[in-house]
This record gives sequence, structure tokens and C-alpha cells, in this order.
Amino acid sequence: MSALVVGPASPDHTSQKVWGLVGAAGYACAALIAARSPTPWARTPAVVAVTGAAAVPLLYLSLIGRAQMEVGVVERAAELLFSTGTPYSPTPQAVRDFNPYLPGMALFGIPALLFGDTPFAGARVWFLVAFLAAVAGAVRVLTGGGSLPAGRGGPAPAPVAGTGTGAGLTGALWLVACPVVALPLSIGGVDPPVIGLLCLALAFTQRGRAGRAGLVVGVAAALKWTAWPAIPVIVAVLAVRGGRRAALRCAAAAIGPATLTIVPAVLIDTGAFYQNVVLYPLGLGPTASSAQSPLLGHLIVLLLPHGKAVTTALIALSALGVGVSLLVRPPRSTVAAADRLALGLLLAIALSPATRIGYAVYPVVLVVWPRFTARLSGDRPATTRPASEPPHHHRTVTSRLCTAGPSPAACNARRRPHREHHRTGTRHSVGADDSRRAG
Repeated sequence: MSALVVGPASPDHTSQKVWGLVGAAGYACAALIAARSPTPWARTPAVVAVTGAAAVPLLYLSLIGRAQMEVGVVERAAELLFSTGTPYSPTPQAVRDFNPYLPGMALFGIPALLFGDTPFAGARVWFLVAFLAAVAGAVRVLTGGGSLPAGRGGPAPAPVAGTGTGAGLTGALWLVACPVVALPLSIGGVDPPVIGLLCLALAFTQRGRAGRAGLVVGVAAALKWTAWPAIPVIVAVLAVRGGRRAALRCAAAAIGPATLTIVPAVLIDTGAFYQNVVLYPLGLGPTASSAQSPLLGHLIVLLLPHGKAVTTALIALSALGVGVSLLVRPPRSTVAAADRLALGLLLAIALSPATRIGYAVYPVVLVVWPRFTARLSGDRPATTRPASEPPHHHRTVTSRLCTAGPSPAACNARRRPHREHHRTGTRHSVGADDSRRAG
């Protein structure tokens, strides 16, 4: 249905219209195969959906040389980076002259700069490669070993039976087949590499690898502003699960890549950076951004006096609210962390005066994907036992649960070794007393 809506609603001769028409056929074939499959969410219909809704439109659009405007912006940024030392034009006039992305995004345009105007050297192809590599890395991390304990004093989460690399591959295929992912992958959106890196960072967080989680989210933060809210969220969940040292290690690793890529661009031409990366994305510059959708922020700008100032204040208040929530009630699992991040990004997307409905890829993936991947490694919220709790309290609670449970025999079998231990210990104590009396 989404493809059928996007296709007819898009203007002629646009990449969105091609995706809608071709993707609708791919989704229809996948739906027919899924209806005849005895297994829900099987791999075969996922492969068909990915082929029809992502691979075929991407191949066709690459061959005819049609892509979203972002592809040309990134490739031009790579040219400016090599010629002037900064990926930003100092005097942008038209919409195509603006580069609202952070300096790291220009790296995706280097293949086109080196190999020319060939179909598979364009930035769109490398957006896809980066996204697939990040998702594959996340699956590999989650299906491997070495998870962090669920909390101080708590047991380590064990992998769930029946999950593994095969299940992760199937889930990744369904993720690519999702319309909010397949559309930008096909037409050349810049958001899939960012969201893919966020998924990989959350996977490292789930495994307790604080340094690697920080490094990956730092790379994502060097690409686009939308990755920056993930840094405090991941640091907060690591502080709960791994302590202060893990949180500091993650924060230091995240700040490094972002600083190394952003600071040089700011120092070379501060005005160009501010005009392209700050004013233009917020809709505060002299040239209106092409990212316009009838969301709350856009309506506030149209209907209220000083609407841009109002939306900026609302975005700041929502960011402050999410930040306070991380301090008052930090997330204790990667699912909760992803939900908190999705909420913050959803508020920013809704309140921004210059945004796209396509930015929904962030909250959708952050809500759905971590819930699936949590099964791959048995991630659970952290649960800690108070230090004042007596050591025997846990056994007492277990005994009560066993009494109320459906299988008292199994509980008696678990209690039997403890009973025999107590009897043996009692006999040993009595024998020891007798020997002392004899002595």
C-alpha cells in the first residue's frame, strides 16, 4: 500500500515515482508467496520483497542516472573537500548549493570523484554498501559471544534458544524490505548509513563493548546531526549496565571521530559551516530548505508569528526533557535506550520547520529492529538486588514461587540437594562434638 501511495502521488520523472510503481509489484509478489508459506516472516518472501522493492529499483535508477538530490550534494561536497579543504560552499545560492550534512558524509562522494560518472561509483551505491555492512555487523555482534551482565549483581543474559545467524539474516532482509528503508536505499537517501551505524552501536552496547559502541556512534555523528542524540542515550544505558568507567570510555570514543571531522571544517571556514549545517537545516537561512512536510513545526512557522523562534524553542525544550529523563530514569536495556532515542528524534522531526516524512526511518527502525535483535542475545532490562537484602531471601522467594507453581515435584527436586546438605552438615557437627567430648 505504501508503494501504491508513493508512486501515483509523486511527480512524473522522479525517482520516487519509479520506486512506487516497481516496488508495488515486488511487494505484491512477496505477499502472494508469504500467504502460501506455512511459516510467518519466512525468508523467501523477504528475499522477494528486497529484490522487487530495493534491488530492482536501485539497479534501474542507477542505469538511467536518476537519483535524489542528496546524491549530487554529497558528490559535489567531495569535490569541494579536495579542492578547497572544506565540503561547504562559502556562497550558496540555490538549494542544490547547500550541504546540510556533516563533513564525514562527503566521503561517500569520493568514488564518483575518482571514477567519474559511472553507475556503480555514485554515492547512492556506497550509501547502500555502508548500510548493509553496518546491519550485517550488528547481526554478527549479536549472534556472537561475550555479553555484559544485565546489571551489577545480576546474571548475564543468555542467548535465546532457536535464534542465531540465520534468524538475524532473515530479520535483516525484512528490515531492508521495509518501505521506509527500501525507498531511501533505492533513490539515494543519506539516512540509511546513519541508521545502520546506530543499529551497530546499539548491538555493541547490548554486548557491553563500550569502546566500540562509542566509536561507531561517533562515526555516525560525523555524518549527520541526527546521530548526535544517540551519544547521551548510549552513554546512559552503559552507565547503568557497566558503570561509570564504561560510560566514560564510550563518551571518549564517540567524541573523537566527530571532533576530528567537524573541527577542521569549522576552522577552515566558520561562516560556510554555520550557513550550511546550522541555519539551512533549521530553515533559518535566506534560502528555504527543500525538506518541507506538513508536520507540526512547518505548520507553526506558517500560522504563528515568529514561528521559527517558537519551533527552535520547542526543539530545545524537548531535547532538555529527554536529557533530564536520562538522568532521572536512565534506560536499563538497549530496547529501552532505542525507545528513548526514537522519542527524542520523533519530537525533533515533528517540531523542525524543515523536515521530511522520510525521516520516519529513524523512529521506525529504532522501535522495531532492537526488539528483534534483543532475542538474538537475550537482552533484558537490568535488575539489581539491594545490598541490604539477606542472602537467603532469594531462596525464600523461589520457594514461594515453587509452591504456587504448576510443578511442585520439580521444585522439590531442586530443594533436595540443599536438604541433604543440611542433614550432612548436622551429622558432621554432632560427630565433631562427640569426638571433642572423647578427647
